[in-house]
Amino acid sequence: MIKKLLACVGEYKKDSILSPVYVTAEVIMQIIIPFLMSYLIDRGINKGNMDEIWRLGGILVACAMISLTFGALSGRSAAIASSGFAKNLRQKMYYNVQDFSFANIDRFSTASLITRLTTDITNVQMAYQVIIRIAVRAPVMLVFALIMAFTISHNLSLIFLAIVPFLGGILIYIAYHVHPTFERIFRTYDKLNSLVEENLRGIRVVKSYVREDHEKKKFFGISNSIYTDFSHAERILAFNSPAMQFSIYASMLLISWFGARMILNSTMTEGELVSMFAYVMQIMMSLMMLSMVFVMIIISRASAERITQVLDEKSDLHDPADPVMEVKSGSVSFKNVSFSYAQDAQKLCLSGINVDIPSGATVGILGNTGSSKSTFVQLIPRLYDATEGSVSVGGVDVRDYDIEALRQQVAMVLQKNVLFSGTIKDNLRWGKEDASDAEMIHACELAQADEFIRGFPDGYDTYVEQGGSNLSGGQKQRLSIARALLKSPKILILDDSTSAVDTHTEAQIRQALHQELPEMTKFIIAQRISSIEDADTILVLAGGQIHAAGTHTELLQSDPIYQEIYAAQTKGGK
Repeated sequence: MIKKLLACVGEYKKDSILSPVYVTAEVIMQIIIPFLMSYLIDRGINKGNMDEIWRLGGILVACAMISLTFGALSGRSAAIASSGFAKNLRQKMYYNVQDFSFANIDRFSTASLITRLTTDITNVQMAYQVIIRIAVRAPVMLVFALIMAFTISHNLSLIFLAIVPFLGGILIYIAYHVHPTFERIFRTYDKLNSLVEENLRGIRVVKSYVREDHEKKKFFGISNSIYTDFSHAERILAFNSPAMQFSIYASMLLISWFGARMILNSTMTEGELVSMFAYVMQIMMSLMMLSMVFVMIIISRASAERITQVLDEKSDLHDPADPVMEVKSGSVSFKNVSFSYAQDAQKLCLSGINVDIPSGATVGILGNTGSSKSTFVQLIPRLYDATEGSVSVGGVDVRDYDIEALRQQVAMVLQKNVLFSGTIKDNLRWGKEDASDAEMIHACELAQADEFIRGFPDGYDTYVEQGGSNLSGGQKQRLSIARALLKSPKILILDDSTSAVDTHTEAQIRQALHQELPEMTKFIIAQRISSIEDADTILVLAGGQIHAAGTHTELLQSDPIYQEIYAAQTKGGK
């Protein structure tokens, strides 16, 4: 895990190395200062030697300024290194997510991925900055201060040896009890983000059903769970501060008591006792910093594990060693295809699918909710791989294609359309990045979108809000169809993508596609028989299988499911 994370340091290795170097120089100066103070007191102040006072005082000021300079340089390098590390880590995670198959994405919720890309990376970034600066400063200061303290008095320094095991035991207790709590907290954060995302996306439904109080209760429950866990963790972490304070004041009292006796016995000078107090504070402060680092690592460990899970996740879909780069035609063939989202032969969504579709054909797909209509078409652009059997496009198994080359020739328009913030032109150019205005207008004319676009004051330069919230459902669907047509694909899949369009406009879209794009293979999933009755072939899906196949006329004569749906839609089910 650590090796994988450190690989993201990348070009910020120099600052990551310089920060500890600067810190070490800063600490050395700070260690020297108490030593010089003892000389200042014993040789200058106690003896009234002004020359020595000025000389040692000047050296002390110089050491302080050097220490300040190195401290500032260390802070700057640590900030650059940690920010750069977080940037690289965030990019690597995001790029890896872009390569995920749908199956990979299904293993992580959207809210969880957002939490990992934000909160978890921030935790790791803070921990990294603390490690390359404070985690170096504390042990270096501890070691050097102990050496100087032993140099001044072996006997007094033994006090520290009694304090360290006590603090070590406290830190071990904290680590053992706190880490599982933080793991649980971050999982709850995922739930909280998921709830907020769901609420904001469905805010119109929430308000129309007057369910604000219900949503508030759900939010309060999850938020209170986070509060409870954090409070529990903080109560355990709270042992750290009093333990440190007890250690510091106990050391000070013991050193004051024994130090005063040693001065009276002339085995220690006043300057040495003052230096000893300074080194006590440095030792205790270094131990306090170490405990802070320890706590930060405990918190970030759970985040680091969650980040590594995303980095370790590899796409289930891979290009073959020698991929086919050209899709020659839009013919589609399913041979004994079965599919399970869980890759479990006992939980099949599709089973025993056999169908051959010639290039240029129009295929209607009909079936009740849950009959796996969307799953069926998602195997064509290889959004998922078949669990059994094979799917071929243009006479080639989809697993033999370069994935990008295949998907460039298969355009999908979903019922739940996604538009991105930007102008209408920006959204259309997702289909073809360098599309000219004439190409965009033609595609929109085919999708029956040109008329309403020209009705906007800014026309094709109209700004689309995030998710297309300033457009109606039918407008979003028509823009999505136009975007797909700009790809000039060999296969077009309309997954119930005209459900929000009136029947007259839908008929115009079908007619335009039939007349203008006769060579394009078209798969149309629909709930209305009127949307697919003129298709070359209609597939009726039931229970994950092709229950019947044929033309509208043939199915009206032979298939009871089709007859029932037709009767319900044309005669009100009577």
